[in-house]
Amino acid sequence: MNLPPLLSLFSEALFDTDRDRALQLVRDAIHQGAAAEELIFEVVIPALEKCVTDLEECEELNLAQHFLTSQIAADVTEELLPRFRVAPETVGRVVIGSPHGDLHTLGKRIVVGCLRPRMIECADLGVNVSAERFVEEAENRRASVIAISAMMVHTARSEKGCLKVRDILRERGLEDRIKVIIGGAPFRFDDQLHQRVGADGWAPDGIQAVKAISRLIREARPW
Repeated sequence: MNLPPLLSLFSEALFDTDRDRALQLVRDAIHQGAAAEELIFEVVIPALEKCVTDLEECEELNLAQHFLTSQIAADVTEELLPRFRVAPETVGRVVIGSPHGDLHTLGKRIVVGCLRPRMIECADLGVNVSAERFVEEAENRRASVIAISAMMVHTARSEKGCLKVRDILRERGLEDRIKVIIGGAPFRFDDQLHQRVGADGWAPDGIQAVKAISRLIREARPW
Protein backbone atom coordinates (compact mmCIF):
# COMPACT_ATOMS: atom_id res chain seq x y z
CA MET A 1 0.00 0.00 0.00
CA ASN A 2 1.17 3.57 -0.77
CA LEU A 3 1.66 4.99 2.74
CA PRO A 4 2.88 8.60 2.17
CA PRO A 5 -0.60 9.87 1.11
CA LEU A 6 -2.11 8.08 4.10
CA LEU A 7 0.49 9.63 6.39
CA SER A 8 -0.49 13.09 5.16
CA LEU A 9 -4.22 12.44 5.63
CA PHE A 10 -3.73 10.85 9.04
CA SER A 11 -1.54 13.77 10.15
CA GLU A 12 -4.30 16.18 9.17
CA ALA A 13 -6.90 14.20 11.11
CA LEU A 14 -4.63 14.07 14.13
CA PHE A 15 -3.87 17.79 14.02
CA ASP A 16 -7.59 18.53 13.68
CA THR A 17 -8.25 16.15 16.60
CA ASP A 18 -10.72 14.26 14.42
CA ARG A 19 -10.77 10.88 16.15
CA ASP A 20 -13.45 9.34 13.93
CA ARG A 21 -11.58 10.22 10.73
CA ALA A 22 -8.26 8.97 12.11
CA LEU A 23 -9.81 5.63 13.01
CA GLN A 24 -11.60 5.35 9.67
CA LEU A 25 -8.38 6.01 7.76
CA VAL A 26 -6.56 3.10 9.43
CA ARG A 27 -9.61 0.84 9.11
CA ASP A 28 -9.77 1.56 5.39
CA ALA A 29 -6.03 0.91 5.10
CA ILE A 30 -6.38 -2.47 6.84
CA HIS A 31 -9.24 -3.33 4.51
CA GLN A 32 -6.98 -2.51 1.54
CA GLY A 33 -4.27 -4.87 2.77
CA ALA A 34 -1.99 -2.72 4.94
CA ALA A 35 -0.34 -4.45 7.90
CA ALA A 36 -1.09 -3.15 11.39
CA GLU A 37 2.62 -3.07 12.15
CA GLU A 38 3.47 -0.76 9.27
CA LEU A 39 0.53 1.51 10.06
CA ILE A 40 1.75 2.09 13.61
CA PHE A 41 5.44 2.51 12.84
CA GLU A 42 5.17 4.25 9.46
CA VAL A 43 2.00 6.29 9.91
CA VAL A 44 0.85 6.71 13.52
CA ILE A 45 4.21 7.45 15.14
CA PRO A 46 5.55 9.79 12.39
CA ALA A 47 2.20 11.63 12.31
CA LEU A 48 2.19 12.05 16.09
CA GLU A 49 5.75 13.37 16.07
CA LYS A 50 4.90 15.83 13.29
CA CYS A 51 1.79 17.05 15.08
CA VAL A 52 3.64 17.61 18.35
CA THR A 53 6.29 19.62 16.50
CA ASP A 54 3.61 21.69 14.77
CA LEU A 55 1.80 22.26 18.05
CA GLU A 56 5.01 23.43 19.72
CA GLU A 57 5.56 25.98 16.94
CA CYS A 58 2.00 27.37 17.01
CA GLU A 59 1.52 29.65 20.02
CA GLU A 60 -2.25 29.80 19.51
CA LEU A 61 -2.67 26.10 20.25
CA ASN A 62 -2.87 24.82 23.81
CA LEU A 63 -2.02 21.85 25.99
CA ALA A 64 -5.52 20.44 25.61
CA GLN A 65 -5.05 20.01 21.85
CA HIS A 66 -1.69 18.40 22.52
CA PHE A 67 -3.45 15.94 24.81
CA LEU A 68 -6.17 15.14 22.28
CA THR A 69 -3.68 14.32 19.53
CA SER A 70 -1.75 11.95 21.79
CA GLN A 71 -4.96 10.32 23.01
CA ILE A 72 -6.21 9.73 19.46
CA ALA A 73 -2.86 8.15 18.56
CA ALA A 74 -3.17 5.90 21.61
CA ASP A 75 -6.74 4.93 20.67
CA VAL A 76 -5.70 4.06 17.11
CA THR A 77 -2.82 2.00 18.48
CA GLU A 78 -5.18 0.05 20.76
CA GLU A 79 -7.33 -0.79 17.74
CA LEU A 80 -4.35 -1.93 15.68
CA LEU A 81 -2.51 -4.01 18.30
CA PRO A 82 -4.85 -7.05 18.08
CA ARG A 83 -4.21 -7.13 14.32
CA PHE A 84 -0.45 -7.63 14.63
CA ARG A 85 0.70 -10.82 12.90
CA VAL A 86 2.90 -11.51 15.92
CA ALA A 87 2.01 -10.19 19.36
CA PRO A 88 4.02 -7.00 19.91
CA GLU A 89 6.81 -7.21 22.44
CA THR A 90 6.77 -4.71 25.29
CA VAL A 91 9.84 -2.49 25.02
CA GLY A 92 9.82 -1.52 28.67
CA ARG A 93 7.69 -0.61 31.68
CA VAL A 94 7.08 2.82 33.20
CA VAL A 95 5.10 4.12 36.15
CA ILE A 96 3.93 7.71 35.89
CA GLY A 97 2.12 10.14 38.13
CA SER A 98 1.93 13.62 39.61
CA PRO A 99 3.90 13.96 42.87
CA HIS A 100 2.72 14.71 46.39
CA GLY A 101 0.71 17.95 46.46
CA ASP A 102 0.23 18.13 42.67
CA LEU A 103 -3.24 17.51 41.24
CA HIS A 104 -2.53 18.29 37.58
CA THR A 105 -3.27 15.47 35.13
CA LEU A 106 -2.93 16.77 31.57
CA GLY A 107 0.86 16.64 31.24
CA LYS A 108 1.23 13.03 32.29
CA ARG A 109 -1.78 11.94 30.22
CA ILE A 110 -0.09 13.36 27.13
CA VAL A 111 3.03 11.33 27.88
CA VAL A 112 0.97 8.14 28.38
CA GLY A 113 -0.69 8.70 25.01
CA CYS A 114 2.69 9.12 23.33
CA LEU A 115 4.23 6.04 24.97
CA ARG A 116 1.65 3.47 23.90
CA PRO A 117 2.42 3.53 20.14
CA ARG A 118 6.08 2.86 21.03
CA MET A 119 5.09 -0.39 22.80
CA ILE A 120 6.11 0.99 26.19
CA GLU A 121 3.82 -0.27 28.96
CA CYS A 122 2.78 2.59 31.21
CA ALA A 123 0.95 2.47 34.55
CA ASP A 124 -0.67 5.80 35.44
CA LEU A 125 -0.71 6.15 39.23
CA GLY A 126 -2.79 9.33 39.17
CA VAL A 127 -2.17 12.51 41.14
CA ASN A 128 -0.81 13.38 44.59
CA VAL A 129 1.37 10.25 44.51
CA SER A 130 3.75 9.73 47.43
CA ALA A 131 7.41 9.01 46.81
CA GLU A 132 7.02 5.67 48.57
CA ARG A 133 4.21 4.61 46.24
CA PHE A 134 6.19 5.58 43.14
CA VAL A 135 9.01 3.28 44.18
CA GLU A 136 6.79 0.44 45.46
CA GLU A 137 4.76 0.37 42.23
CA ALA A 138 7.93 0.45 40.13
CA GLU A 139 9.32 -2.47 42.12
CA ASN A 140 6.12 -4.50 41.97
CA ARG A 141 5.72 -3.95 38.22
CA ARG A 142 9.44 -4.37 37.51
CA ALA A 143 9.42 -1.00 35.82
CA SER A 144 12.63 0.53 34.52
CA VAL A 145 11.49 4.16 34.77
CA ILE A 146 9.57 6.35 37.19
CA ALA A 147 8.11 9.37 35.37
CA ILE A 148 7.03 12.32 37.52
CA SER A 149 4.93 15.17 36.13
CA ALA A 150 5.31 18.21 38.38
CA MET A 151 3.40 21.20 37.05
CA MET A 152 4.10 23.66 39.89
CA VAL A 153 7.40 25.03 41.17
CA HIS A 154 6.83 24.00 44.77
CA THR A 155 5.95 20.40 43.83
CA ALA A 156 8.89 20.22 41.42
CA ARG A 157 11.29 21.24 44.18
CA SER A 158 9.52 19.56 47.09
CA GLU A 159 11.39 17.31 49.48
CA LYS A 160 8.41 14.92 49.17
CA GLY A 161 8.66 14.62 45.39
CA CYS A 162 11.50 13.58 43.13
CA LEU A 163 14.10 14.26 45.81
CA LYS A 164 12.41 11.73 48.12
CA VAL A 165 12.06 9.19 45.29
CA ARG A 166 15.81 9.45 44.72
CA ASP A 167 16.51 8.96 48.43
CA ILE A 168 14.34 5.81 48.58
CA LEU A 169 15.93 4.34 45.45
CA ARG A 170 19.36 4.95 46.94
CA GLU A 171 18.38 3.40 50.29
CA ARG A 172 17.01 0.28 48.58
CA GLY A 173 19.89 -0.08 46.15
CA LEU A 174 17.63 0.36 43.14
CA GLU A 175 19.28 3.26 41.33
CA ASP A 176 20.73 1.01 38.65
CA ARG A 177 17.39 -0.75 38.00
CA ILE A 178 14.97 2.19 38.17
CA LYS A 179 15.69 5.49 36.45
CA VAL A 180 13.78 8.72 37.13
CA ILE A 181 12.54 11.24 34.59
CA ILE A 182 10.65 14.41 35.40
CA GLY A 183 8.71 16.93 33.37
CA GLY A 184 6.38 19.90 33.66
CA ALA A 185 6.33 23.66 33.30
CA PRO A 186 8.97 24.47 35.99
CA PHE A 187 11.60 22.48 34.10
CA ARG A 188 11.07 24.45 30.90
CA PHE A 189 12.29 27.58 32.64
CA ASP A 190 15.24 25.96 34.38
CA ASP A 191 16.92 23.20 32.39
CA GLN A 192 19.20 22.37 35.34
CA LEU A 193 16.38 21.87 37.83
CA HIS A 194 16.01 18.17 37.04
CA GLN A 195 19.58 17.60 38.20
CA ARG A 196 19.04 19.46 41.45
CA VAL A 197 16.03 17.30 42.32
CA GLY A 198 17.84 14.05 41.55
CA ALA A 199 16.26 13.03 38.24
CA ASP A 200 18.17 11.12 35.56
CA GLY A 201 16.55 13.20 32.83
CA TRP A 202 13.71 15.50 31.85
CA ALA A 203 11.60 16.27 28.79
CA PRO A 204 9.70 19.34 27.57
CA ASP A 205 6.93 17.45 25.73
CA GLY A 206 5.45 14.02 25.05
CA ILE A 207 7.62 13.11 22.08
CA GLN A 208 10.83 14.13 23.83
CA ALA A 209 9.64 12.21 26.88
CA VAL A 210 9.30 9.05 24.78
CA LYS A 211 12.83 9.46 23.48
CA ALA A 212 14.26 10.15 26.93
CA ILE A 213 12.32 7.28 28.53
CA SER A 214 13.46 4.90 25.78
CA ARG A 215 17.05 5.89 26.50
CA LEU A 216 16.61 5.38 30.25
CA ILE A 217 15.02 1.97 29.71
CA ARG A 218 18.14 0.92 27.80
CA GLU A 219 20.40 2.30 30.55
CA ALA A 220 18.57 0.58 33.42
CA ARG A 221 19.84 -2.78 34.57
CA PRO A 222 17.26 -5.46 33.63
CA TRP A 223 15.18 -7.05 36.37
